[in-house]
Amino acid sequence: MTVITTERLTISLMTLNDADLLFELDQNPVVMKYINGGKKTTQQEIDEVFIPRLASYLNPAKDWGLWKVFLNDKQFAGWILIRPMGFFTESPEFNNIEIGWRFKQETWGKGVATESAIAVIKHIVSHQQNVKKFSAIADKHNSASINIMVKLGMTYQKTIVHPDVDGEVDVVLYSMDSTQ
Repeated sequence: MTVITTERLTISLMTLNDADLLFELDQNPVVMKYINGGKKTTQQEIDEVFIPRLASYLNPAKDWGLWKVFLNDKQFAGWILIRPMGFFTESPEFNNIEIGWRFKQETWGKGVATESAIAVIKHIVSHQQNVKKFSAIADKHNSASINIMVKLGMTYQKTIVHPDVDGEVDVVLYSMDSTQ
């Protein structure tokens, strides 16, 4: 198993046995504000929706999945999503990797999400030659996630309808070339 380390973090791919970490993270309504309006995820939703979705794109050979991030004091901090952009659509972009994140509120404002995203991007660029671009989406009101996108070197592309949710949910799309 690949393990990425930084001065403060230890990062590795989640397995299908990490449902407890997903549940733990999703119990803070503030963390869930821009995901679903602040609704806590139930254990049943983790088991019946999130774990099967993860199973569909988890591919350690391609570095796809959720990368769990632990602070060096061994505390679970959150995760970094890596999968082809539009994976659940009719035309996934296999050379355009979607990167996303969800972190515990107590890590916010401390650079943990940015540091872990940079570490995972560097790992992927050095191991996956077919990746040409990284993209991220966020609720247009989620200034913290948009700030992370900018810190990563991404630029605003356009506002789109979220490709993975039911209904008309607008999100902003930011992207960058993998060579940045």
